[in-house]
Amino acid sequence: MVRPVYAGPAGGTVRPVDEWLGIAQSNLSVGARELACRVTLGGLSFKKASVALGRLAQIRVGHEWLRRIAEAEGRGVKEAVRTGVVGPGWEASDCRVTPKGPTRVIVGCDGVMVPVVTAAEKRKRRQRRPRRRKVRRRRVKAKGVSRLKTGRRRRHRGSDTGYKEFKIVAFYDAGSEHQYALGTAGNCQALGRLMRREAAKVKLPEADEKVAVSDGAEWIRRQLQTRLPMLDARILDYFHLMQQVGAAAMVCFGEGSKEASAWCTAASEAVCEEGAAGLLVRIHETRRSVRAKTKREALKQLEQYVAKRAEMLDYPAFREQGFDIGSGPTEAFCKTLTMRLKGSGMRWDKPNAEAIMALAAIENSNLWEAYWNQERRHAA
Repeated sequence: MVRPVYAGPAGGTVRPVDEWLGIAQSNLSVGARELACRVTLGGLSFKKASVALGRLAQIRVGHEWLRRIAEAEGRGVKEAVRTGVVGPGWEASDCRVTPKGPTRVIVGCDGVMVPVVTAAEKRKRRQRRPRRRKVRRRRVKAKGVSRLKTGRRRRHRGSDTGYKEFKIVAFYDAGSEHQYALGTAGNCQALGRLMRREAAKVKLPEADEKVAVSDGAEWIRRQLQTRLPMLDARILDYFHLMQQVGAAAMVCFGEGSKEASAWCTAASEAVCEEGAAGLLVRIHETRRSVRAKTKREALKQLEQYVAKRAEMLDYPAFREQGFDIGSGPTEAFCKTLTMRLKGSGMRWDKPNAEAIMALAAIENSNLWEAYWNQERRHAA
């Protein structure tokens, strides 16, 4: 396509057709950028996604350019969410348990491991990069094709390990009709600030019932206590608790044994009927009946785990109030927000991984259209 370019009255150039198409500040229209992000989140590698974009939409974009488009849009999403341009689209008043019942907002947070580029991998890539650039220049010159000018890219430091824990916070109602999830590559303090800021957007303090359901990680407990003191209840996810119980049963009775299964069932009934006190009694009785040091140590650790989280294990009261004791929606967000990041052989810079996770977050929070409509208005 050939487009006229005119000299601007204040210097520079003016491209009327680009202005009309909404791509004056970019090489792609908003619609093309949206499609590029769509195929990126489909789970394919950037090379395969580039081919798919060409086949499906007749948009020819190299895989390296496609990656930069997706990462740039992810950074745009983060900024739009931070400034409130794109928000949850619902508030606590919309989250009624029944048509005439109380409003209830549930908070969940968790950590998930993401493969990242190590410092050693960074060094190897940079050592190979000049050689690849020379080859590319020769190929471009031979074919007579103009190269895309991308400018110098910011270099990110590599990680000290091959995996890093990314953190996710989610707000949702009892029926999961309203959902809002976000993620960060930062530490627990960064997650806490994010949690506090977004809780204000959904007007969490105005809900009649404010509940958190999470695993027993110490950093989660601290952030919930510090950042969201208005919560009415903090609930330990039942399935995480039973993982701890199962681990102790395996040590004491053998993996897969009938005795281990029976002990887990009895422990489950005790905590569901009597809360932490009932479970502690069961653990104490079993500990008195065993003599092996490893078994006693496993039961001691379980006893300490339960005692430290006793207020989170009042399952009889929680169930009587209709509260969910499972963190299923949060676990689902941990998978969907990081699915694109955990593909086979993938390694990421933390900032770029966070950008891709931001794209996945707006899609899974039903904010995809809101973000792209805002981009279209901006282009117009």
